[in-house]
Amino acid sequence: MTTIAVVGATGWGTTLAIVAARCGHVVRLLVRTQAEAQGLTAAGENRALLPGAAFPPGMALEADPARALGGAHLIIVAVPSRSLRENARRLRGHLPAGALVLSATKGLEQETCLRSTEVLAQELPDAQGRLAALSGPNLSKEIAAGQPAATVIAARELAHAQTAQQLLSSPSLRVYTSTDLAGVELAGALKNIIALGAGISDGLGYGDNAKAALMTRGLAEITRLGVALGAHPLTFAGLAGLGDLVATCSSPLSRNRTVGVALAQGRPLQEVLAGMRQVAEGVPTTAAARTLAQRHKIEMPIVEALYRVLFEGLSPRRAAEELLAREPAHELQGMERWAQRGT
Repeated sequence: MTTIAVVGATGWGTTLAIVAARCGHVVRLLVRTQAEAQGLTAAGENRALLPGAAFPPGMALEADPARALGGAHLIIVAVPSRSLRENARRLRGHLPAGALVLSATKGLEQETCLRSTEVLAQELPDAQGRLAALSGPNLSKEIAAGQPAATVIAARELAHAQTAQQLLSSPSLRVYTSTDLAGVELAGALKNIIALGAGISDGLGYGDNAKAALMTRGLAEITRLGVALGAHPLTFAGLAGLGDLVATCSSPLSRNRTVGVALAQGRPLQEVLAGMRQVAEGVPTTAAARTLAQRHKIEMPIVEALYRVLFEGLSPRRAAEELLAREPAHELQGMERWAQRGT
C-alpha cells in the first residue's frame, strides 16, 4: 500500500489529502500543531476551509514531521508561497530516501522571485532530481465534492511525473503529465495576477468583452515572461495556463478574482486581505512578476498596471483607462519566434 504525506492543512492541501485517501492510499496530513491535529481529527473535516468534505478512512492528521513523512513514497507540499521556505526547512532530515516531492503551491516567492520547486531545491537538497509540480484549473471545493476536473503534473524526468500521475488519478480527477516544470509552475503562478484584473473588471461593471480581452492579452503577457524564463510557450495554452486562467478569472470561488472585485469597489487592499482565511497568491506574485519583467526587459503592461493598483494607489478605473489608451500594436507582436519553438 502506498503512503502519501501532504504538508499543509490549507484548503488545497486538505483537498489533495482527501483525493489521495479516496484513491486508497495511506495519507498523513501534516499540520502546524498537535492541538490543530486533534481539533481536525475530532471534527472529521476542515470546517474552516473545506466544510462538508469528510476525511476518508486512511487519512490521519499529524503534527510531527517524522511521523507524517515516515515511509512516504510521495510528499505533496501545499502551503502558501510566503511560508514555503519555512515549511521546507521543517521537513529537513525527515525525507524518506527516494521519495518524490510534489509542489502544489501556485505562487512565486516575492523576495527572490523563485518558483516553488526552486525554493524546495534550496531547502531540501536531498530531494534534488525528484521535484515535481502540480497545477491546473483546480478549485478546491469542486474537487473535494467529487466534481470532474483535470490537472497536470510536471517534472524534468517524465517517469517522476508519471509516478505521481498514477497515484493521484481518480474517476473524477484526470491527471496529465509534462516535462516543462518551469512552464507549469510559472503558468500556475502568473495567471493569478490576471485573475486579479478580471475581478477588477467585474467589480467595475465591465462586460464579458472587457474580461475576455483582459484574459487574452494577459495570457500573452505571462507567456512572454514564461518563455523568457525558459518555459515552453505551448504550456500556457494548456491546463496550467489557459485552463487555470479561465477558472480563476470566472469563478466566484477564486480568491484572486474576489480580491479584484473588492478593490474595484473601493476597499483598501490590506483590509481585503485581512478578511480572508486563505492567501490570494496573485498579490505577492504581481510584485515578483514585475521584478522579473524589468530584469528580463519583458513588456507587461497589465502586470504593471495591477502593480500600481496594488502597491501605489492607482485607482482601478484609471488603470483600465490607461491600458485602453496605449499605442496601437499588432496582436502578435513579439510572438513570431514562438511558432518556431513550438514546431
